[in-house]
Amino acid sequence: MNTHFTYFPLLCFIASASLADETVVDAWRYTFSKPAENWYASDFDDRGWKQGTGGFGTPQTPGARVGTQWQTDNIWLRKAFVLASVPANPALLVHHDEDAEVYLNGRRVASLHGWSTKYELHSLTAEQASALKVGANVLAVHCRQTDGGQFIDAHIVDADRVPELPEPKRGTEPFKSALITRWGAEVTADNAWTEYPRPQLVRDNWQCLNGHWDYAIAPIETRQRPNKWAGQILVPFALESRLGGVQRLLDRSEALWYRRTFQATPENGRRTLLHFEAVDYRCDVFVNDRHVGSHQGGNTPFSFDVTEALGGDVSELVVRVEDETEAWQLRGKQVLNPHGIWYTQMSGIWQAVWLEEVAAMHMEDLSITTDAAQGSITVRGNVTGDSAGAKLHVVAKDAERVVAESTGDVAGVTLKVDDPKLWSPKSPHLYDLEVALVGAQGLVLDEVRSYAGIRTVGKARDAAGHLRFTLNGEPIFHFGPLDQGWWPDGLLTPPSDEAMLFDIEFLKAAGFNMIRKHIKVEPRRYYYHCDRLGMMVWQDQVSGGKNPRWTFLKPNPSDADWPDAEHEQFLREFEWMVDNLENHPSIVVWTPFNEAWGQHRTQEVGQWIAKRDPTRLVNIASGGNFWPAGDVVDFHGYPHPSFPFDANRFADYVQVVGEFGGHGLPVAGHLWDANRRNWGYGNLPKDADEYQSRYRESLSRLNDLRQRGIAAGVYTQTTDVEGEINGLVTYNREVIKIPAEELARLHQVLFTDDQPQQPEVSTAPKAAK
Repeated sequence: MNTHFTYFPLLCFIASASLADETVVDAWRYTFSKPAENWYASDFDDRGWKQGTGGFGTPQTPGARVGTQWQTDNIWLRKAFVLASVPANPALLVHHDEDAEVYLNGRRVASLHGWSTKYELHSLTAEQASALKVGANVLAVHCRQTDGGQFIDAHIVDADRVPELPEPKRGTEPFKSALITRWGAEVTADNAWTEYPRPQLVRDNWQCLNGHWDYAIAPIETRQRPNKWAGQILVPFALESRLGGVQRLLDRSEALWYRRTFQATPENGRRTLLHFEAVDYRCDVFVNDRHVGSHQGGNTPFSFDVTEALGGDVSELVVRVEDETEAWQLRGKQVLNPHGIWYTQMSGIWQAVWLEEVAAMHMEDLSITTDAAQGSITVRGNVTGDSAGAKLHVVAKDAERVVAESTGDVAGVTLKVDDPKLWSPKSPHLYDLEVALVGAQGLVLDEVRSYAGIRTVGKARDAAGHLRFTLNGEPIFHFGPLDQGWWPDGLLTPPSDEAMLFDIEFLKAAGFNMIRKHIKVEPRRYYYHCDRLGMMVWQDQVSGGKNPRWTFLKPNPSDADWPDAEHEQFLREFEWMVDNLENHPSIVVWTPFNEAWGQHRTQEVGQWIAKRDPTRLVNIASGGNFWPAGDVVDFHGYPHPSFPFDANRFADYVQVVGEFGGHGLPVAGHLWDANRRNWGYGNLPKDADEYQSRYRESLSRLNDLRQRGIAAGVYTQTTDVEGEINGLVTYNREVIKIPAEELARLHQVLFTDDQPQQPEVSTAPKAAK
């Protein structure tokens, strides 16, 4: 017979001392599914149960020390410990939720009703204590929970010498869901994100470095590269993701190392650039043991000139990464203990890595602005090296037809397009651009391909005096989903370009004209697809840091107190995001803060972004504390939309409902974790009919608010995300809860004044084919 004690030493090697030595055993086996009878017996075979570190529960539960997440209604626990001698005064030290039952070596020693808010000592009677024995013992617990935070932890202790419980040891394994997308199932080292990653500045001479890299994890204080590598990781997928092939949590006390080789032999006088689309969060990069650069900031692209470090035909690339996940760094929805609206952490390289060969003097970047009234496109060049005497030659094409051409200073060339085709969701027309950097002697030094959509973003009052959004001088109601861009297999990294495109095409077919990109910066190709499909984007800055008290839109708000260094890093990363995305016509609104997350120096930040990009509107704090800054006042109302109208305070702002809905519907077989308490706002409907009824009710209320001056609505959300099941589509994108055609029909009520037409979709511009 296989008994518990057959494998007991493997589980409890840390617990060989007596209670008098104050050893605390935190190693448990657990299950969320009701086990067989006698599950509490000493010889019960629990090898099929999961292993975890105590205690078990949700963060922020009063008095809790959470080592393992528990978010279901019930949990069954077993742990083994060894006694060198039985103490004279044994007791149960326990912090429990509702109705916990505790067994010692198969004998029930406690039935605890209600819940506690701290660890409490329960003495054992002489009969209960007689269950203890020298050698191996088993403690078993069943606990249930129905509402609010939850927690369970139990220890047998010496009541005369109660040990101080240590900080729980955090596990290294994230939750491993069986959920995978159809695109993720097809990912290989050969096809992992092989598309050109920078559609608005295209050169032909480039090399993709995605694929299998060596990886290792070392103590953070170690600065020397590892002598031994742990295995391989699939770049560009994060360490914690399923598609990365490792699924390992990185602790703040550790550093993640990468290694691979590549071939690069640039022609004389040319340079080799190494590009990283995003690395979370802080990294150092080495080529052939030479340090070529460092970067801090996990959400935007950066690059290094590695020409001088190249060696022969083959070079070695090593990357060292640190990631605290929390603290002050901007990390969005990532947390160390995922729960509720907070998701699995991710670390390391999570977007494409690639090489590019360029001329010594080349265009590092372009800035493209347009004016619908003038029919103009202005191109400015950011040129490396001494650009004295250099010129930009810019050609604009509509398909193969040249519509404008001009040569001028690198500081700016403006082209006028006769009878321009303006960019809008109904007609997302894009012009191809060919840009050449011409030297003083008339030689072409560098050439790139790009594109532009001619459009102007603004605001204006309607006949009733309400401020409305305008596009190309015409009023337009913005309606779209909150879109977080998470994936069950890639986490923040979409499994593929095709997968990413699926989300946008579904939303377009469903009759949305806008997406609020929530607390995430997507790969650059995402915005390219929005440009060509005609989807407006509200772009959030990624959040992090210290929060103020959240007072919504009430008067006399407060800001969080941020140190200067952290504020400067916030602005630095904000600038990088704007610089990276500002050429995309689809982006119409910047949102520096969400709710009160990291909200600080609000008016200063609002003034900064308004000056940095006067071509777009600013929603200073979506649902957050209201300050007189930016262009928009934004309220979040769940489950149905609402808005606290105040003519005195909000008259000079575009009024929007920046989040509402969140109606949940679980779909069996398509859940991230079927055992947890999956949730949506306003409790869950009894069936799909009630779910759709709630959605229609929210639309009706939003339309009523539109008549009263609301200029936009954002529905939560595109897809389910981990334990949130309030998406229009399941997390794996396999089940659409309301067909796109039905959604488009329902949404027409919000655009009755816009005389909606069948949308025209631009073909892909040459710059990104």
